Amino acid sequence: MQDRLEAMPLDALMAEATALRDAAHGRVVSYSRKVFIPLTKLCRDVCHYCTFAEVPRPGRAAYLSPEEVLAIARAGAAQGCTEALFTLGDKPELRWPQAREALAALGHPTTLSYLAATCGLVLKETGLLPHANPGVMTRDEIAALREVTASQGIMLESVSARLCAPGGVHHGSPDKHPEARLEVLRLAGELRVPFTTGILIGIGETRAERIAALRAIAALQDRYGHIQEVIIQNFRAKPRTRLGAAAPEPDLDELLWTIAAARLVLGAEMNIQAPPNLSPGVYQRLVGAGLNDWGGVSPVTPDHVNPEAPWPHLEELAARTAEAGKVLVQRLPAYPAYVRAPAAWFAPAVATAIRRASDAEGLARGDDWSPGELTLPPLPAPRLAAAEAGLARLVARATEGARLGPPEIMRLFAARDADAAHVTAAADALRAAVSGEVVRYVVNRNINYTNICSYRCRFCAFSKGTTHAALRGPAYDLDHAEIVRRAEEAWARGATEVCLQGGIHPDYTGETYAGICRAIRAALPGMHIHAFSPLEVTQGAATLGLSLRDYLTRLKEAGLGTLPGTAAEILDDEIRAIICPDKVNTAEWLEVARTAHGLGLRTTATIMFGHVEGPLNWARHLLALRDLQAETGGFTEFVPLPFVHMEAPMYLRGQARRGPTFREALLMHGVARLVLHPHIINIQTSWVKMGPEGASLALRAGANDLGGTLMNESISRAAGTQHGQEFPPAAMEALIRGIGRVPQQRTTLYGAPPEAQATRAYAAAELTPVVQTAPRRKVPV
Repeated sequence: MQDRLEAMPLDALMAEATALRDAAHGRVVSYSRKVFIPLTKLCRDVCHYCTFAEVPRPGRAAYLSPEEVLAIARAGAAQGCTEALFTLGDKPELRWPQAREALAALGHPTTLSYLAATCGLVLKETGLLPHANPGVMTRDEIAALREVTASQGIMLESVSARLCAPGGVHHGSPDKHPEARLEVLRLAGELRVPFTTGILIGIGETRAERIAALRAIAALQDRYGHIQEVIIQNFRAKPRTRLGAAAPEPDLDELLWTIAAARLVLGAEMNIQAPPNLSPGVYQRLVGAGLNDWGGVSPVTPDHVNPEAPWPHLEELAARTAEAGKVLVQRLPAYPAYVRAPAAWFAPAVATAIRRASDAEGLARGDDWSPGELTLPPLPAPRLAAAEAGLARLVARATEGARLGPPEIMRLFAARDADAAHVTAAADALRAAVSGEVVRYVVNRNINYTNICSYRCRFCAFSKGTTHAALRGPAYDLDHAEIVRRAEEAWARGATEVCLQGGIHPDYTGETYAGICRAIRAALPGMHIHAFSPLEVTQGAATLGLSLRDYLTRLKEAGLGTLPGTAAEILDDEIRAIICPDKVNTAEWLEVARTAHGLGLRTTATIMFGHVEGPLNWARHLLALRDLQAETGGFTEFVPLPFVHMEAPMYLRGQARRGPTFREALLMHGVARLVLHPHIINIQTSWVKMGPEGASLALRAGANDLGGTLMNESISRAAGTQHGQEFPPAAMEALIRGIGRVPQQRTTLYGAPPEAQATRAYAAAELTPVVQTAPRRKVPV
């Protein structure tokens, strides 16, 4: 390979490198928003190009104090940073008595011990994710730092032993011996630590030695899979160094050649970085050489290693990146491949912080919004002029009704900037073509008949105790009188539907559910009963020893009109095993829906997203629904339900993300419109989760339905949403007209409601207080 790389013209080399990069990373170029914490500038090494290391000076503390560390970290957190980069000299206590004395005063035997303590302090107190660059470490030191860091790093710099000989830039620096640094990289691989490394060019090495270093890194990556990024850093001459300010620097072509060579040696998937502050004004050339990351950029602190080279302003970096045809996205200190597998790569406390800071792809969330919150994030305008051609072709195929495969759907979910705008605009245009300008809604009431449940769904705040009893209230089990009273009150307020769902009470049988239907039907023959998810149906049938078909027939005879498509969560058993292991599996859920459709009982379809799953699981879910709808035609609508995290047990235990980002929530509506076309016409948005303003944006991203007015929504409220329990018709219609669309009341089955009911809905009285019947033991009938 060396001969080939040397022989290729630079333009050809760069073209091959960028094609390889684009195949794995697409249009994204990432960066980490960081704060730089120089824990100590003392060092036992004497690298001839370094201005970071200092000697002890009277009146200057050898180490930052814990209070100083926290002050820097908090300033970074206030500016939206997610990374706390700890940079420090290598084992200064082995050279400087002042370092030993300072460590003793701090209560630590070594610099690495103090580093671990301050990393843990920053993680606990600020939520920033530490990345540590402390130099050469032992196995135990790496393991100790793994407990409190998201990633670690050591620059290999070079594998040239010549540079450690007299006259070389590493002479007198025992920690720069290649064998010592390669051993750190090897130990980190054994310990499964996401690790950063790189090479420094222009310090006396040859091109052949650079390739040798890159090959050594590639071999370690092939063995352990832990090298998350490789930095190609160009030497910059500085005064106050042994090399001096007049030392020759590598030119731009040499830097471009090395970046491109690194891409070809390390492969498409590797993250290759070049610091932007060391090459100002040539960002497009660097992107054109095959990099996909700018490294850490701080809006708060200077680059203490290269203080003469200020960080670019993030707005400028985004603009220059866009000029190169790429989208600048924020990442965490650990890269997405590791973030998406937190249990494998991080200590438990770090994994919790990682989950809470990441989006579904493993990048930084990008906004502070979570479903159920009142304030939407700002929506930046696209910087790129147009969508990528391949993505545009995928969208065109979807609008023509083609069935996309999982990788293609994942590509739609990964859309950002102009690509995301293209997806949602195309979805909205498709909505207009198949559904017109009418936005429909149904006047209904939710009746949750019990919050007692024998299942242990890890996302559910409704049927478990939570830290906010005011949201959930005490356990209850409604009697027929209260259920009928609520239904009658809903009818008097203009409702045409009651939606009945609850926990799986251990004393309930299939007859319990049928009895609820009969009680409502006897009192209100005109009320549509929309009730019982596939979980209740499966449980009810099992208690009576009936087939699904026979039991659903019994429910239909008792008055059941349609079924809600809840309990779907994610129709992928890989995820169900994590979030609801004792619930119906994917095949069982689909079979209930298939059987119901065969009996003329239509159902809705839902997805609950933004917790532990990712775009592949979303794709599988959508395709399962599309395929069943192509078979039966029984789904009335598809309802994306963003995960509300605040009171969810798995979030409180550190096992889930904070729901989808707002970008992901909008894309779910748009991608669903495209993927489910032409089989599912109605895409509903949840005002309870998205909020009214968010719902209005979803209606412009592919959705055409606002769902129900709800009256007494309680499941999302229990999870922590701040939106109200009812959205009355006047408010629904004001929202719809506000986006230039036409409101229309509907029934559950998308018909016109009785005129008298529609009229009542506009003049509804206040709801009377509900009565939560105390639990009682059911007597099976």
